[in-house]
Amino acid sequence: MPELKDSNTIKTDSGIEIRECYSTHVTENPEPGIFPFTRGIRKDMYRGRLWTMRQYAGFSTAEESNKRYHYLLSQGTTGLSVAFDLPTQIGYDSHHAMSEGEVGKVGVAIDSLADIEVLFDGIELQKVTTSMTINATAATLLAMYVALAKKQGADLSKISGTIQNDILKEYAARGTYIYPVKPSMRIITDIFEWCSKELPKWNTISISGYHIREAGSTAAQELAFTLANGKSYVQAALLKGLDINVFGKRLSFFFNAHNNFFEEIAKFRAARRMWANIMQDLGATQQEAMMLRFHTQTGGSTLTAQQPENNISRVTIQALAAVLGGTQSLHTNGFDEALSLPTENAARIALRTQQIVAFESGVTDTVDPLGGSHFIESLTDDMEKEAMAYINQIDAMGGSVEAIETGWMQTEIANSSYQYQKSVENKGRIIVGVNDFVTDEQNNTELLRVDDQIRLDQIKKIEKLKANRNNENVVQALKAIEEAAQNGTNLMPVIIDAVEVYATLGEIADTLRNVFGEYKG
Repeated sequence: MPELKDSNTIKTDSGIEIRECYSTHVTENPEPGIFPFTRGIRKDMYRGRLWTMRQYAGFSTAEESNKRYHYLLSQGTTGLSVAFDLPTQIGYDSHHAMSEGEVGKVGVAIDSLADIEVLFDGIELQKVTTSMTINATAATLLAMYVALAKKQGADLSKISGTIQNDILKEYAARGTYIYPVKPSMRIITDIFEWCSKELPKWNTISISGYHIREAGSTAAQELAFTLANGKSYVQAALLKGLDINVFGKRLSFFFNAHNNFFEEIAKFRAARRMWANIMQDLGATQQEAMMLRFHTQTGGSTLTAQQPENNISRVTIQALAAVLGGTQSLHTNGFDEALSLPTENAARIALRTQQIVAFESGVTDTVDPLGGSHFIESLTDDMEKEAMAYINQIDAMGGSVEAIETGWMQTEIANSSYQYQKSVENKGRIIVGVNDFVTDEQNNTELLRVDDQIRLDQIKKIEKLKANRNNENVVQALKAIEEAAQNGTNLMPVIIDAVEVYATLGEIADTLRNVFGEYKG
């Protein structure tokens, strides 16, 4: 946290002390594209190919979200990123009592393959990359995506995209879990195994620090806890007998970008170097299996409801940090997202922000333009040292699963969040428009509203679906899922069979609940 009142002691958000001047550094990094990839995973980086401009969108019904996707594609988005509503994320159909008040609110409502067919209507899945922010029900949503691709006649070996599929951070920071930890880890490794054979270009997990940071962690904690979770997934896959040089190539990461510009750049550089060494230590021998590829989203928790137009500047700083840090894809938040889901205008400005960075700023002209800076290199080393101290603590506990089940990781995040809030309240940290430079202007920002009628419309769709499908086939498909869950065979083939006969997401989740139980935090 920068201490503005004492010019002799200035620290980053992670508590790393910043010297007044940096005149030397001792770290010598290999060129980009060479292990341990500190300077980037590709030799030419953005000179050869820009990052994917992947705007996160999804709200209301599949029909409404489909319109937004077509709009974003027409404006130059190069990858889709799907937001799902809370009932979809935790395995409840829209007519379930637990879904009341939440259908279509923070993302699109998906109850069955029929909704996925509408969501991607007019979009050839073989020609786009799609990221889906989904965890506990990731296997079912991926199955629906695969089923639609098959209906479109796509070559599954060419389908590319990502499912988040990171359940550990749900227990640690976000809360959209369903099953206990061990069966959840089993589902994840089932996905790894199935995709390595059937969907080779698909990124089977996006190991996420984003939500850890949103919950209040520091940058160093975000880095450490994310890589520690990644290490646990790799170890679980190795125990299943999977080849690290195969599944390791399909791992991806998802980081946050906040406002401390240089610390964020150093975090991304340190992450690549740390992961390369972790994977080498775990047995990877192929370079591509040691590369940390990551998506970045600008910091939702940094956006302010006060003077919301200021958020455009915040998002620009964060986007620039992500690019200078070497991200592979990027989502920029709408300036109005502290108030509501982004309007079409806010989504367009967010996309234009990326395009201005890409095409007008000149920062893409050379690889790792801040590499060799005494300050950046020193800060990268400091970030690695700080994060490795946390990882060593987690390893001593037995790994991330144990650190989460004992509540240690959650407590560390909560303590950091508390310290942050204290610093805002005592003005040790200035938030423009919130605790300083405030105005009495009335906020007239246009907001996007989602009507509660959406739930009633979804319920009608479910009723119609169940009346028209072959319910005997559904019963048989759900029985097959139950048996696979019990006997340990891979769940992906039977879940795909179930979605293809239009079993609902809630029916599939309930079948697994009956076998695995539910996690009680």
